[in-house]
Amino acid sequence: MRTAERTVDRSLARDVGAIGLAVFAVGMSFGAIAVAAGLPAWAVIAMSIVVFAGGSQFMAVGLVAAGNPFAAVFAGLLLNARHLPFGLAVADAVGTGWRRRLIGSHILIDESVAFTMAQSDPASRRRAYWLTGATLFVSWNVGGVLGVMLGGAVGDTDALGLDAAFPAGLIALLLPSLRDPETRNVALAGTLVAVVTTPLLPAGLPVLLALSGLLLMRRNGGGL
Repeated sequence: MRTAERTVDRSLARDVGAIGLAVFAVGMSFGAIAVAAGLPAWAVIAMSIVVFAGGSQFMAVGLVAAGNPFAAVFAGLLLNARHLPFGLAVADAVGTGWRRRLIGSHILIDESVAFTMAQSDPASRRRAYWLTGATLFVSWNVGGVLGVMLGGAVGDTDALGLDAAFPAGLIALLLPSLRDPETRNVALAGTLVAVVTTPLLPAGLPVLLALSGLLLMRRNGGGL
């Protein structure tokens, strides 16, 4: 039994380490892009520590740079609304006590939830949640600081292709989910809406309108 637990822990540590490296690279990309977009270095670092939400941070930087801060706030709230059901699903892994709940809620992200949900017994769920959340928090912020330094030194981050790192990382994370036909159709519908409306609407609105792809789930009886 103990041998089986060690095998599971080694496998978990290996998988978390691999995704930690990817998050480090994406965090570095975010830091460089945010500085190049005109945000002060201290604001970029503070955002990464306090917000700790990669997708929302990239979106916020893009919308603020485009002069649409209200859309950034609204889109961030909408995008992170998923954390409510996530929190309910992994509450047992976070633990009791205000300190564990306060810190645990801060490191609640897609990856920590996914690794936790993949475990069956309570002890493994706790290990998966805290190991994933803590590792990715450190990776994201260390990468962000290095990105800020790199962005300040390089200037034009597009020349190094750093602007493509985040979309590439997201696509890599999404690919397994796209094997499901319903998920794939929802993603394609949302993408089509965003692409068609991008030349016509202010920055940020096409991303919000892309959520209309979820209507396909309701029409097919999948619920929202």
